[in-house]
Amino acid sequence: MAGPLKGLRVVEIAGIGPGPFCAMLLADMGAEVLRVNRPGTVQDPHDILARGRAHWEVDLRAPGAAAGVLDAIAQADVLIEGFRPGVMERLGLGPAECHARNPRLVYGRMTGWGQHGPLSHAAGHDINYIAISGALHAIGRPGESPVPPLNYVGDFGGGAMLLAFGLLAALHEARSSGEGQVVDAAMSDGAALLSAMMYGFRSSGLWSNQRGENMLDGGAHFYDTYACADGKHVAVGAIEPQFYALLRERCGLADDTAFDAQMDAARWPILKLRLADVFRTRTRDEWCALLEGSDACFAPVLDWDEAPRHPHNVARGTFAEVGGVVQPAPAPRFSRSLPVMPEGALAGGAPALLRRWGVGAGQASEAG
Repeated sequence: MAGPLKGLRVVEIAGIGPGPFCAMLLADMGAEVLRVNRPGTVQDPHDILARGRAHWEVDLRAPGAAAGVLDAIAQADVLIEGFRPGVMERLGLGPAECHARNPRLVYGRMTGWGQHGPLSHAAGHDINYIAISGALHAIGRPGESPVPPLNYVGDFGGGAMLLAFGLLAALHEARSSGEGQVVDAAMSDGAALLSAMMYGFRSSGLWSNQRGENMLDGGAHFYDTYACADGKHVAVGAIEPQFYALLRERCGLADDTAFDAQMDAARWPILKLRLADVFRTRTRDEWCALLEGSDACFAPVLDWDEAPRHPHNVARGTFAEVGGVVQPAPAPRFSRSLPVMPEGALAGGAPALLRRWGVGAGQASEAG
């Protein structure tokens, strides 16, 4: 594969959620990723997170299994695992064993609570990890319960992307030191890190603990979503005065003095009701014709089927179709090291890759 990570070798001990997403990011950028799966794992062509890597079935609890996996790890630059603390050690694949075979290995550990702390051995999911970071409390409408933001904040933003960043940082350091190290990526830490700006706003007195009363949480009339005449929605984010002025002009509100005091939070609730009435006068497509592409900071709210067809996404190749499965394409983009779209979870070719690694091709299936 092409891409800026071409030549990087990664062993992924298969898990769920953030670990596979991190491995997918590396594979998307050209890394050669060998995914260690449990025997009998079915490769689902709809499992987008499994794209772009070879799958090697190994029963990690079987006698001698650790030795075989260590043979692969000895050739790798990176290891990714997502078990609770202590599991890899009990399998004979902990950092000590791996670094004894490969001192330069960057050992990535993806967990919810981290490798130490009172909660480190407790079960949990995204919603729990973002709850203790402060992030979940801030998301939702006033007077209502916090709203889970799917699993973007913990699993993917605060987890997988934090791990990917940590792995590449440790790889850079290993180039000068000649030594690998453990990267302890906890989703609770990552969700807190994603909240850095909000903690700054809170410290400055610019952010309330009350949901839906702040500029970026739907409290402001100029930063929210609105229903249209056809029941579809649009999103506006006209924060800067010049963008706000253009939004008012296009919405026929330029001469309405009620909208002059943009940053008067006390007036936001009534102005939201007024703006909601305006947006209900036209369909979403009519508002797109009037506002999209302007500096009014406007976009239609698209569903999963509509987003891949949007002209901007089409022009940038934001989505691709692989084996009949529509999915996001690799990102970001590079001027020279151009990654190619990985093949899907049932593509052929694993035996050749496994032969390069010197592991049992007879146990494998391929993902790109």
